[in-house]
Amino acid sequence: MVLPRLRAYIIRKTLVSLLKLLRLIHRKAQTFVLFFRMSKPTSDLENQFSAPSPPPFDPTQPAVPISYPIKTLEELDSRSYFESFHYPFNKASVALQSAPSSLPLPNRPRVIVCHDMAGGYGDDRWVQGGTNSNAYAIWHWYLMDVFIYFSHSLVTLPPPCWTNTAHRHGVKVLGTFITEWDEGKLICNKLLSTKESAQKYAECLTELAVALGFDGWLINMEIELKSSQIPNLKEFVSHLTQTMHSSVPGSLVIWYDSVTTDGKLNWQNQLNEKNKPFFDICDGIFVNYTWKKNYPMLSADVAGDRKYDVYMGIDVFGRGSFGGGQWNTSVALDVLKKDGVSTAIFAPGWIYETNQPPNFQIAQNHWWALVEKSWGIAQNYPKVLPFYSNFDQGHGYHFSVDGEQVSDAPWCNISSQGFQPFLEYTDNSTPDGIQVHIDFREASYSGGGNITFKGKLEDNAIFTARLFQGDLLLGDLPLHFTYSVKSENNSQLGLCLNFSSALKEIKSVLIVSQNLNQFSSKFNKVIMTRQLEKPGTSPGWVIQESNISMSGYRLTEIHALCYQSEPEFDERRQNSFSEGQDNSCTQNPTDYYAVLGHISIETFGHNSGFPPSDLWLVEGQYIKWTTGSKGSKNLSLKITWKLKDGNDYAFRNYNIYVEKLAEDALGHPGATLGVHEYLGVAQVEAFYVSDLEVPSGTSNIKFIIQVSGVGGSSQKLTESPVFLLDTEAW
Repeated sequence: MVLPRLRAYIIRKTLVSLLKLLRLIHRKAQTFVLFFRMSKPTSDLENQFSAPSPPPFDPTQPAVPISYPIKTLEELDSRSYFESFHYPFNKASVALQSAPSSLPLPNRPRVIVCHDMAGGYGDDRWVQGGTNSNAYAIWHWYLMDVFIYFSHSLVTLPPPCWTNTAHRHGVKVLGTFITEWDEGKLICNKLLSTKESAQKYAECLTELAVALGFDGWLINMEIELKSSQIPNLKEFVSHLTQTMHSSVPGSLVIWYDSVTTDGKLNWQNQLNEKNKPFFDICDGIFVNYTWKKNYPMLSADVAGDRKYDVYMGIDVFGRGSFGGGQWNTSVALDVLKKDGVSTAIFAPGWIYETNQPPNFQIAQNHWWALVEKSWGIAQNYPKVLPFYSNFDQGHGYHFSVDGEQVSDAPWCNISSQGFQPFLEYTDNSTPDGIQVHIDFREASYSGGGNITFKGKLEDNAIFTARLFQGDLLLGDLPLHFTYSVKSENNSQLGLCLNFSSALKEIKSVLIVSQNLNQFSSKFNKVIMTRQLEKPGTSPGWVIQESNISMSGYRLTEIHALCYQSEPEFDERRQNSFSEGQDNSCTQNPTDYYAVLGHISIETFGHNSGFPPSDLWLVEGQYIKWTTGSKGSKNLSLKITWKLKDGNDYAFRNYNIYVEKLAEDALGHPGATLGVHEYLGVAQVEAFYVSDLEVPSGTSNIKFIIQVSGVGGSSQKLTESPVFLLDTEAW
């Protein structure tokens, strides 16, 4: 793509005309891809263009659900988005995980991350997930406070996958309202024609944010305006801020440093008298990124007690940014942290778009490690219970549920991200000791990833690795820990927990499967786990559980602890391991290999049961049959479900399966034509099935909706709600 390659060398003020041309070309290309190729999610654009173009995209017609922006004021005003077939699928399903979410941002320098990746709406547009296992994602949520989804369309609506995973990690999410170029001037002529029109469109934006479940807006008026339009522009910003605050407590409206109070498109690169009137009527300013070293301090002086609401921009592509961006982004961060203002990091997708070596995983972890070193950690979790993480980054080469692999197809779906571990980046060019990384190739206990610990561990030694930094206040009831491990030979994995009292007294607790006498003096308490039997779990996985009581303390840290089992324990463990898995590759006594599949923390006695299937109302809508090959048919339909009693239970997601049933001799549904087939995951109470092949001789099709709880467990398939479709009736 031409635009990203030029970004590092282009300065806005000197080459505006070239940028205009490139953006128009880019926008047209994105529009073509998005609106004229909506048949199936795919990662191969060349294959897309080799087939005949389908009819223009009609959002009212049933199709594979997608996320898309609003491009015109007329579309915004008409509220046609709410008539779209895709609208119900685009609602975020995860509430902001902070306590409470209505609180303002913390009183410290903050981090905004503004997503600007190849124009937006790429693999992330597929609401039910795509097929690109190498799709772009962000997983360092613990280093940011606010996430902005950005594109060059008039109204950029964040795909729900970003809102879901950001909210899970306590990060607020904003959409973008942007006007650019000649088209933007025409839009503003209508938007700002009267005070009433400014208020109307502000209310339209608020309605969208409330309906889709995100937390506010970035306002980017990147055009020249008449001075007579400025009063109504202020009314638009002020009214949007007021309506968002009243509708979504804790929401944000951020002004971008572009047009000034005299209507000129003149980026100030600081907070001053030319843009402060906009800053005064909203929640903060995103300052353009070509600032000089003394501008942060000058901006802080102008902001006064609101200096943390000044977000100095840093363009990761460079483009005149202080320090040069890219791998020197932390140069600018160090200055901003010293001067006590906040930052807005723009386009961290640079790592992905420019194929930074050696690969995206390592480069991304390395780049964000530099951010952490400069700025520190912004989020803590666990904060609330239940807490569950399978370390999934939202993409992979297979998919597992409760220890059983249900799909071997490549996939991506950022909504599926679990809580992301605070793994510390290390340079693995010269491996020494235990190496820790997220692994997508090896078997997973849940989702598509795990944490792998591999390397050398001397006898009678231990190795610890940071997993989470939390802020969880414990009550009178004990905590119930569950975690899954797959290991080889004498490799063992436990958990080390740190607690803090109100008087800052620190206590360290070790949870392990055997008593480590030689290390017990290093911990205040050692708790032995019990092995939990779980039918259906793939061979090799061992599930450990334990309870711990620390009333009045806060859980502040969770570490993984690698150690070797004692000889007599090792013999029992080796025999058990050999029964379920080929262990022909014998390792040296000091070789270590273990995989952590998941970790779950609940209050002891927490009811993790699921409503029985007969309490669900499951329906099929928009049922459509087409002719397939060799006598088969293809089926498309929308499946919806809801509880009959109307109660609002907290569920993590829903796994969707299908079984195809043949008739028996009496004409009744009989044998299953193969095992149940995994179709995908739903975040809302609806799933669209597209072109499902139905073999000849199929009498009934049974769709199974497997409910997954927030604590990580999933309902048994035999007890899950179903939708049974009689093929003969169609």
